[in-house]
Parts: sequence; C-alpha cells; structure tokens
Amino acid sequence: MTRVLQAEKRAPVSGETRSCVVFLHGYGANGADLLGLADPLGEHLPDTLFVAPDAPEACAGAPFGFQWFPIPWIDGSSEEEAEAGLLRAAEDLDAFLDALMVDEDLLPEQVVLFGFSQGTMMSLHVAPRREDPVAGIVAFSGRLLQPELLADQAISRPPVLLVHGDQDDVVPPQSLPAAAEALQEAGWTDVFAHIMKGTAHGIAPDGLSVALAFMRDKCNL
Repeated sequence: MTRVLQAEKRAPVSGETRSCVVFLHGYGANGADLLGLADPLGEHLPDTLFVAPDAPEACAGAPFGFQWFPIPWIDGSSEEEAEAGLLRAAEDLDAFLDALMVDEDLLPEQVVLFGFSQGTMMSLHVAPRREDPVAGIVAFSGRLLQPELLADQAISRPPVLLVHGDQDDVVPPQSLPAAAEALQEAGWTDVFAHIMKGTAHGIAPDGLSVALAFMRDKCNL
C-alpha cells in the first residue's frame, strides 16, 4: 500500500493553472524547504502551480525532517534497506503524481519535477519509469541511482537539466557528468548541464536562472 504524501501548495500568480512544478526536497528537509522558490519563479511562470510534498519517512539522521529513503553512510542502514526504501518511495511518489494530475486537471506534459539532492535522485529514478513523459526534470545537486538499469527500465525520456555546485562536499560534483553520460547512453537526446561556480551543496542564483530558462524553453511552461 502506498503512503499518502502531505504537500504544501503555492497557487499560480495568475489564478489559472496551466502547468505545475513539483519540488522534491533533500534528505532531512521537508517540502517547505523548497517551496520558497515559488516566489522568484512564479513571477516568470504566472500560470504555474507549485507543489512541495514531504517525503514519506521521518529522517533518522535529522529528527525534525523527512527522507525519501535511508542513506547507509549517514544512518547506518544497509544497502538492501536503502534500495527497498527507494523502490517504496518511488511507488509513493508515482501515486502522488497520479492523484495530483487528476485533482488539478493536469496532463503529464504540464508537470515538471524539480529535485534537490535526494529529491533529484527520486526525480531521475521515477520520471523515466512513468509511461507518459513529464515536461522535464530539473535536477540540482544529486546523482542518478542505478544507472546500469536505466536503459532497460526507461519508458519515457523527458528533457533533463543537471545542475551542480563545483564546491559540493555532500554529493560530489562528478555526479553530474556521470549522470549525463548514463542518460545519453540510455537514449536521452535532451540533456543539459550547468555548473554553479563557487557553490557548495545548494541552489545558487545562477543555477535557478538556468532552471527557469530550461522550464520555459524546453518544458514549455
């Protein structure tokens, strides 16, 4: 049985929903952590609904936050527990997206997944395995999990923007070229990348500007 994800929303500036950005937060955070990005983005995407669900599990490594799945080197879980957690969270997120599209009368091509860190890992895992392609994936400061399975398991190949800080000491910057290579080998044609110079594990203004341009130009938001 899937778990129901609790989410906060920010209504479109125009009052009319024509598209949706789903923020997927990092390990130990919550939906509200990214929802503030709706303010600068909403000015330029006036018909966009912003939605930010909390991950389904309380976070062992950050008691007041949430996690999509356990991380062995942080919380002492096993690799098997981490993989099982990923697969279960993927089912939860799939069900959340299905319900969201019904409730908001949205088509998949009107929805962008915008992930940060562990939220990026979820975005890059879930979106390609959905039958109907979403408008795009914005992937900040994360990595592509199980790249060896992607070519066989990918059903859809939406445009992807990979963004990473070159001073990231949480998720290595090398994760970006590794993800880009794996995506291209698995048949992606629209993979874009941006390096945030002098940025650690976070979202810098230049990265957000590139993400906005990607969502407008490549995702038709």
